[in-house]
Amino acid sequence: MTDRDRYIPGVPCWADAVYADPATAAAFYAELFGWDCENTMPAEAPGEYFMARVDGRDAAALASHSGTAPTDPTWNTYVWVDDADATTKAARQAGATIVSEPFDVFDAGRMATFSDPEGATISVWQPARHRGSLVVNEHGGVNFNDLYTRDPARAADFYGTVFGWELIEPGPGMFMWGMPAYGDFLEELNPGMRAGMADMGAPAGFENVVASVVVIDSADTDAAAHWGITFGVDDADAAAADAQRLGGRVISAPADLPWVRSTTLEDPQGATFVASQFKPENQNLLG
Repeated sequence: MTDRDRYIPGVPCWADAVYADPATAAAFYAELFGWDCENTMPAEAPGEYFMARVDGRDAAALASHSGTAPTDPTWNTYVWVDDADATTKAARQAGATIVSEPFDVFDAGRMATFSDPEGATISVWQPARHRGSLVVNEHGGVNFNDLYTRDPARAADFYGTVFGWELIEPGPGMFMWGMPAYGDFLEELNPGMRAGMADMGAPAGFENVVASVVVIDSADTDAAAHWGITFGVDDADAAAADAQRLGGRVISAPADLPWVRSTTLEDPQGATFVASQFKPENQNLLG
């Protein structure tokens, strides 16, 4: 493990989104999050891949459509793995539909993409030169990777088999994916982390959380199972106003929830995401 690594196998480590016009998307997010976006593809390449950075640190990326990418703009989640080929084999055996077989991404790493049995698409990342996002849980960084599902139990069977995740309930009506090894890893990186979280009133086991689960309302017959992204922001109300000013759309207005104030937004090309402001005073909303 290098000094830069902040992930272990089974932990989401990267996010990117695909667009017909990634340069325009880069301009939107640069204004919204303060990202510095650089197209890292060679001049002769057929597509673009804008690396988004905060203070020189990789945060996420914005890419052109490829042959295997979804045609609609969408945010993609990547999970750190030791072996993309072995994980893809395990996913197939657990009922996944393989979207793209494992392949090398230049010297950056090796990846594959598959859909879980309910149709939510996720990617795996076997790192080489690229070691995942260095900007997390801060303004402009990924705060959560979110599975939207109608069947948490079925999802638990699949993701438990593939990644070793456990479905936990840190509060009434709240569901998360947990992995005890991750809490141990974070404690090793930041001694005293568990005690600090306990002092803040965090639910027991919250340090093990690797992703969240959103149960799709049974009345919502249009929503498909999918993976979504939550970005951290300093001010959820300002993020909503800025997104609208920049040509995006507010899908759900900023609202106070346990620990956070969050809003669901859509960028000008149609990719949706959540902007979440950490508000520890909202812990009393946990119930």
